[in-house]
Amino acid sequence: MKKIVISAVLILAVIIGCKTSSKSNDSKKLSLTFEAKSGSSVAGTATFTQKDGEVTLVANFTGLTPGVHAIHIHEKSDCSAADGTSTGGHWNPTFKNHGKWGVGDYHKGDIGNFTADENGKGSITFTTDEWDIGSGDPTRDILNHGIIVHKGKDDFTTQPTGDAGGRVACTGIIK
Repeated sequence: MKKIVISAVLILAVIIGCKTSSKSNDSKKLSLTFEAKSGSSVAGTATFTQKDGEVTLVANFTGLTPGVHAIHIHEKSDCSAADGTSTGGHWNPTFKNHGKWGVGDYHKGDIGNFTADENGKGSITFTTDEWDIGSGDPTRDILNHGIIVHKGKDDFTTQPTGDAGGRVACTGIIK
């Protein structure tokens, strides 16, 4: 009887240990650098952190014109075009209309707007459980897509882009 109890405790400890280690494997981080596009002088960084089933984006920029700017995830991680159009359209794996995140229809790439101050500095922090890093699920995985910062603000209405204007910064979401 003593051996059975000890074996059961040992098996339980192994199961708990496996569950604990799988949670720590959920933690992933990607750090990216933006490049200026369309003749702008925008520079910036983005960090994606995945933890406990959520992904948080923290992005910081300089060189923007003061005011409101849109930021979106686009289809491709290709920033080779001088105007950033090589990233394609917004990432929209669920084939929804463009809109405001969390309100009605929206693309998985419709992050939203942020404001640059009078010195051209701006930042955005965005957290969602609708993305992940590297799962391979085409409706959730942000890898191999691009991030674009636009010249203007997203109106959340105009299809399919939100009338956000030209592309002033780009980075690929790649490891």
